[in-house]
Amino acid sequence: VQLQASGGGLVQGGGSLRLSCVASLRTFDDAVLGWFRQAPGKEREFVVATRWNGATTRHADFARGRFTISRDRAKNTVYLQMNSLKPDDTAVYYCAAGRRLISSSMSNPTFYEYWGQGTLVTVSS
Repeated sequence: VQLQASGGGLVQGGGSLRLSCVASLRTFDDAVLGWFRQAPGKEREFVVATRWNGATTRHADFARGRFTISRDRAKNTVYLQMNSLKPDDTAVYYCAAGRRLISSSMSNPTFYEYWGQGTLVTVSS
């Protein structure tokens, strides 16, 4: 599986962006698609993840209520809609996929087998 993330850019605080991640191959129903981010000088952190079949979704606390994950199965694409962006949301955002995650592990990057190249989101104050 190859993942291609896009949609990053510069946005003013309070604005919105939608990131996209296209999977090159068929994604299995029990697979998990997730978004992580890494700010300069910080460790990679979990944002949100969902099962490809939509059965389970997990959000980081900071993402709940502002960030929404969705998927288009026909296009093999997962989206991250980000609203009410803050300067602290500035980071490189990565999409990731894994086939052997239990729900309690969806926030752990070590369980994801495939990673996209990342897309930079910069939020100005």
